Amino acid sequence: MGKMAIDRSQSTLVDAILQDEIARGNRALRSLAPVIAHLLDSDGPSLVSDAIVARLRGMLRHIADQLLASLPLDAKNALIQSQAQSKLIDHLRGDESLVDHLYSVVLEGVLTKQVQQRVGVDPILSPLMQELIASERPEIAEVAMMALAAQSRFCQGQERMELPLGELPSQLLWRVLTHFEATELALHPEGVAGAVQTIKRDFDEAQSRIGLFARLASSMQGGAIAALDIGHAGLALFASATASLTRQEREHVVFACHEGQTFRLVLILIAAGLNINAIEGQLALLGGTRALPSGFETISQAHSQELLRTLTGPEGELS
Repeated sequence: MGKMAIDRSQSTLVDAILQDEIARGNRALRSLAPVIAHLLDSDGPSLVSDAIVARLRGMLRHIADQLLASLPLDAKNALIQSQAQSKLIDHLRGDESLVDHLYSVVLEGVLTKQVQQRVGVDPILSPLMQELIASERPEIAEVAMMALAAQSRFCQGQERMELPLGELPSQLLWRVLTHFEATELALHPEGVAGAVQTIKRDFDEAQSRIGLFARLASSMQGGAIAALDIGHAGLALFASATASLTRQEREHVVFACHEGQTFRLVLILIAAGLNINAIEGQLALLGGTRALPSGFETISQAHSQELLRTLTGPEGELS
């Protein structure tokens, strides 16, 4: 009886710690877009955020450039002369959902490089990716090869501070196109409407990098648990497999890999099926130095899944 009371007391304490830490993490993530928008709008120094802000600015400009390049020459010239590019960028950087996503893309690039420097994991061809490419199931090998090529383009794009329109999730691409239509549309409505139609027609989310890694994680079925080791799978496949196994948004998994979101990542990985020893190994690969309070090893997979639903909502959104 006494042992049961101690266990329940400890479980209640761990739940309270998790709720407090994840609530704090949620507040930090919800304030992310406004803070970044302020930094993007400022010419002053932003200290540790300089590299991230530079990449975000570069990607926003690249998105605007691609939209303008999709126009007929006469419409493109008219819009450029009207300073439409800067106005379009202003629209884009004011979109919190887009900024959040772009931040997750930049963060993934930064973390991928850090893991490579820390433990030597190839950012493109991880050991698990090699195994999947050599799979006896041709449908898995084919998707793995396409994901490999997409990851290579991603790494190159991060260095160039670029993001192709086709790499945006569909709901964000539609938002971007709405901003495009709202920017100086009156100058050349036919040209803009035609460009939007063409972009939508050519878009295939399943062929994007995130789409390919989602398909790859799904094709692994129960074997996706093997991707919960960053040192074996690489960060890209790790994030997609973790999101698939826990029904969390992939970008929230990426956010959780930041050192400031340690408790969120612990909860997500317990929900995915890892034990506490394996989780501590993943935290070490990510450079985490924060010790976990005692009692976390008592959290069951079912309880962690319930906590995630309570703390982050049924579809993985921040509550």
